[in-house]
Amino acid sequence: MIKGNMTEQPAPGLVVNAPVSRPYWVGLLPLVIVPLIVGLDQLSKWIVRSSLDRGDVWPTGWFVNFVHVTNNGAAFGMLQNSGPLLLVITVLGAAGIAVYFLNLKNHEPLLRVGLALMLGGAIGNLVDRIASGRVVDFIKVPNFPAFNVADSAITIGVVVLVWTMTFRDAKSKKQS
Repeated sequence: MIKGNMTEQPAPGLVVNAPVSRPYWVGLLPLVIVPLIVGLDQLSKWIVRSSLDRGDVWPTGWFVNFVHVTNNGAAFGMLQNSGPLLLVITVLGAAGIAVYFLNLKNHEPLLRVGLALMLGGAIGNLVDRIASGRVVDFIKVPNFPAFNVADSAITIGVVVLVWTMTFRDAKSKKQS
């Protein structure tokens, strides 16, 4: 700030516009999220495969049901019968997410969490595609295709990613 002919300096030891210091575990959180999502996804699919015959619904008459269906397409039943293409797309997408994730700065933890959710979901469904050529879906709500934990993680990750990038860009424009 300028007052008359004198220039005012910040107090000694005061750092202006320094990145916010975060605990070390914030950077590790995404590294926990990926295996957690893959593990929850595979465990839930195993429970469904071992508890329900294909086509069974439990409980009946509720808003949300558990079903045992398989899907050889993408999330929410899109791109049916595109197995080899989906394998290539999933591997390339997971690799792209991993590269972007590794090149992010540590001061963007929410963006890293969104990417970790997407990566965990992609790997969870990739495990099914490699093992059997199809993905087990089991959560069913009315008027919507069945989905699973991996699909949910991908969807939440995309929402977090878009939200974070939107508000980050808005914040950058304000500061300019």
